[in-house]
Amino acid sequence: MEVRFPSDERPPAWKIAFLQYTIAASFLALLAGYWRLQIGHHSVYQDLAVRNHTRNLPVIAPRGKILDREGRVLADNFPSFTVLLSRESSATLAPERVAGIARGLQLDPEEVKHTLERAANLPRFQPVLLKQSATLEDISFVEAHRVEYPELDLIQAQQRLYPLHQLAAALLGYVGEVPEDMIAKLGSSYRSGDVMGKFGVEGEYNQILTGRDGMRRVVVNSRGQEVGELSIVKPKNGNDLRLTVDLDLEMAAETSMGDRPGAVVALDPRTGEVLALVSHPSFDPNDFAKRIDPKEWDALTNDPMKPLMNKAIQAQLAPGSVFKIVMATGALDGGTINPDFIVHCAGVATFYGRPYHDWVFEKHQSHGAVNVHSAIRESCDIFFYTVGKMMGIDKIDYYAKGLGLGSRTGIDLPGEAPGLIPSPDWVERVYKHKWYAGATISVAIGQGAVVVTPLQLAHTIGGIAMGGVFYRPHVAFQDRLPAAGDDPPNSPPQDFPLNQETVAAVKSGMWAVVNEGGGTGAAARCPGIEISGKTGTAQVVSQELQEASKGGEYKNTAWFVGYAPPDKPEIVVAALVQRGEHSAVAVPIVRDVIKAYFDKKLRNKPPENQLETQAKVLSQVQPGADSEPPHKAARQ
Repeated sequence: MEVRFPSDERPPAWKIAFLQYTIAASFLALLAGYWRLQIGHHSVYQDLAVRNHTRNLPVIAPRGKILDREGRVLADNFPSFTVLLSRESSATLAPERVAGIARGLQLDPEEVKHTLERAANLPRFQPVLLKQSATLEDISFVEAHRVEYPELDLIQAQQRLYPLHQLAAALLGYVGEVPEDMIAKLGSSYRSGDVMGKFGVEGEYNQILTGRDGMRRVVVNSRGQEVGELSIVKPKNGNDLRLTVDLDLEMAAETSMGDRPGAVVALDPRTGEVLALVSHPSFDPNDFAKRIDPKEWDALTNDPMKPLMNKAIQAQLAPGSVFKIVMATGALDGGTINPDFIVHCAGVATFYGRPYHDWVFEKHQSHGAVNVHSAIRESCDIFFYTVGKMMGIDKIDYYAKGLGLGSRTGIDLPGEAPGLIPSPDWVERVYKHKWYAGATISVAIGQGAVVVTPLQLAHTIGGIAMGGVFYRPHVAFQDRLPAAGDDPPNSPPQDFPLNQETVAAVKSGMWAVVNEGGGTGAAARCPGIEISGKTGTAQVVSQELQEASKGGEYKNTAWFVGYAPPDKPEIVVAALVQRGEHSAVAVPIVRDVIKAYFDKKLRNKPPENQLETQAKVLSQVQPGADSEPPHKAARQ
């Protein structure tokens, strides 16, 4: 029997070689991948790994407080929670995730979408602010959906608080989110959601008030919950800012102003310090401390009375008869007239072939023979029409601008308007024709193209009462002024030399406005306080249009500027009431503010017997060179 063994069939050599090469290639691919993971892209994957369990959270620095001159808080902060969205792990979010986040935080999905689109060009490490002042429901949503939305974070922030709400809002201004283009700017230190001053003191002194944020590097688990802290950079708080404003005077001005539109400015003419600054109607800056509701924004911007305008420094209106003080000063100082110059007022006079009426003409009255003193006291238009024609527009322009009108005062607040004093050059530049001599007559009583701000009038009248010395108005104390401009601390005032006789005559007339019979500002009289000043009523449209209008939007503007005491002014107050119709409505406002100033000064003054006691004690503690020390005299 023949035994057969199985044949020794080996695979073809090419199959063995193919298998060997395949295995070798696989090992090479694995080695290449390993090299790519461990060496080639080590830093990339290491960053991704770190981001999976670490997170950078900003620590918001509190903004500096704003205080009044006595240290009372005008702007503060309070702790709140802010919802952030981290973009480190994902560049974009799916629409359904955006909708879910918006629904959970009670936000408009389109608004969230636009917020993320605006932040697309920002660095990935910067989180996006989704919601400020998070409610308990918002906090609960974030905490309960850590797994579903791990990109959401909660941080504690310091939200701006204005405890007085609308009081001094135009002065303080408000804060708002930093624009995306400023954040994206190279070298910018801002992040999404940061706030900055946008208006008023908040805007002017933003660098002083803004602190430097810190950073927390924390460890999170797979659910996005914080489980540890790796490092922390502590924030640096913003600096507090003390203003020259006196809260008591601010409240007195607000109360006296009531709900009437207009402005009040109180200055110390000896230093330029702003003691009060009011603008009506006002707004609540707390609405801007978080993202303001679009409906509220529309209501503010569409309000015809412009509540977002600081009327104290931005309302440019004709000054009316207050301008007569500038006319009298220029005419006397320039030698056009002397204090004894007399004009006969019959209630109407003709200039350049056109009749011009005095304000008493409607009452079928006249002022008769008037000089500078009585013309200021009774606000005689005919007198100043005559003086204006004698001076000419060039001289009026010179003195008005020299006394502080027609240009910015330089107050440390943003957006100050310059006003306007018309001149032949201005007319040729703007209207391309020569100056009409008849226009000078209207300018002489503060009408025509003349426009000023309440701050300018207070600055000008105060400077005239000081003998031609004009201190730059400021709301922060001198040591803070370099932050807002180039003037060094304690910069000298601007002088516009005036003759002593001129100043005396003009101040006498302003004293008579309040304190003599027939004065137009008699309502400013206050027992124990001598107030001087000048009233003004200015038209905003022509007489024909005013009579044709059935509404009150074209009523006359009411002015009064007063100061006290008459010899050495300590306070000057300008009050503007829009649609006030007559200056009589502005006079009591100035009186109330000046009275509040001196009442407070009297309250803070030590009793005379206390001063005498202090003087005696001081003389015993610090004896003169010829006296013996108290202990030696006692022994003797």
